[in-house]
Amino acid sequence: MKYSKYSVVIIGSGISGLYLALKLASQKHLKDGILIVTKSDMRTSSSELAQGGIVAVLPEINKNDSISSHVSDTIKAGCGLNDFNTVKYISQNSSCVIQDLINLGIEFDKNPDGKLNFALEAAHSVPRILHVKDATGFAIENALCQKVCQTPEIDIYENTSAIELLVDKNNCTKGVIVYNRETDSYEAVYSAAVVLATGGIGQVYAHTTNPKIATGDGIALAFRAGAVVENMEFVQFHPSALAVSNKVNMPLVSEAVRGAGAKLCDLRGNYFAKDFDERGELAPRDVVARAIYTTMLNNNDDSVYLDISQMGIEFFRKRFPNIAKSCEDNGVDVSDGLIPVAPAAHYFMGGIKTNVCAETSITNLYALGECACSGFHGANRLASNSLLECAAGGYELAGLLCEKNLDAPKNFDKSIKSILEKYEQDVESVCELEDVDIEDIKNNIRDVMWECAGIIRSREKLLYAKSKLEEFTKLLGLENCAHTSDCYEAKNMILVSSLIVESALKRENSIGAHYRQDCPQVSSQPGADFCIKCTNGIGTKNGEIFVE
Repeated sequence: MKYSKYSVVIIGSGISGLYLALKLASQKHLKDGILIVTKSDMRTSSSELAQGGIVAVLPEINKNDSISSHVSDTIKAGCGLNDFNTVKYISQNSSCVIQDLINLGIEFDKNPDGKLNFALEAAHSVPRILHVKDATGFAIENALCQKVCQTPEIDIYENTSAIELLVDKNNCTKGVIVYNRETDSYEAVYSAAVVLATGGIGQVYAHTTNPKIATGDGIALAFRAGAVVENMEFVQFHPSALAVSNKVNMPLVSEAVRGAGAKLCDLRGNYFAKDFDERGELAPRDVVARAIYTTMLNNNDDSVYLDISQMGIEFFRKRFPNIAKSCEDNGVDVSDGLIPVAPAAHYFMGGIKTNVCAETSITNLYALGECACSGFHGANRLASNSLLECAAGGYELAGLLCEKNLDAPKNFDKSIKSILEKYEQDVESVCELEDVDIEDIKNNIRDVMWECAGIIRSREKLLYAKSKLEEFTKLLGLENCAHTSDCYEAKNMILVSSLIVESALKRENSIGAHYRQDCPQVSSQPGADFCIKCTNGIGTKNGEIFVE
């Protein structure tokens, strides 16, 4: 087994990981350098698929906006389960982050007068979304990738999976074991800090907008090491994914399309959004997703339509060129004015429990972006808050790490040595599951999670999902499942799915993105008593899962 050392290891190459790496490299000389580990190629992430834009709280130029307004909108969308200090911090630092991105070369769209163009999205009280056409995530990701590749202090491991954290008896991270599927080899990477920026969990569901790599790896990695995870029941289902079949992921039809005036109708032409909520198409995502899902079930249809005719077809093509092209590439003629859409798993509000500084319950282990649960989103993410969280989190963590001694560790206790011995001895890359169809297990996980732990849940369905996941665990034989990326992903998918189901069973009410048809809807007013009681933290004790 190979051994190496770095000052900081960042697992994941989305916006949060890349931005952190650049900030660190620019602010502090790191003797042992920075390593970015990504299980695919560097440019593959959920970040690049983000269309709508990034929240920009800039009251000095956007006169109708304010920090208090954005904080209020975020907490209302999150049903009061947000951490107020985290929301306030990110909102306050929005202007610094946005200016930093502009300095890095991001050219946000502007009005004819040369001023920044602020768009409106659902549940925002004022227009405050900056965008680069309808490919904001791609524009930011692409610019950061270019900068990272030009920075000599940063090394990159592509096609490499993080397998196990090196945690000592004092609950302190000293590095990570990684597996490179191209060379079929393990490597122990010693590091003063490990940052998980691995994205979401969308691929545990049959229908998702997430890329193939979004299998909850970082969350599973942290949980197995003993980190606490939180609010695992809160999965956001985007209302409007392009309804095309036989796809690894469903192309997104941005929230911004509805913000620009598109209306929802069923396949018979009946407009239904306001039958469910007076805000119609601009209600929070969980409300719109349930409205569409319920309409589809009632009509026995596979989709509904997004009617773009009222905004004008040519305006749609100009404002949303990439969505228009995505439609055409998938055989949808937008000149008809009707785009078939359906809900899909999109964003995860739960994850590894962190504070505003991205610190987890394990010393020297940090988490950023979608795999983290900082308290920013609460029970439901406000549109376009995700890219802001990625950048603001990286901004804060870079400052924190710059104050620390980041020399790679040299001494290790018995706990870490026992982990190393396991991989040193296990050099024969043999998977004992030759007769097991791993891909079939993955697909079964996705189907069970979609049907039983999806948009509308119940105790009966969740218990069924729990039993099926236990069957998959036995079938896979997790102790014998190793040495291939598919095996590692399947293990992670089962663990993350089990945590989602366990947490969904424990929360016996409906709030935000967690909706149980057998449990009452809870008031979503910020400050209500249930806000404290209903935060589900999950950890391990004596090898058993416990829920706080």
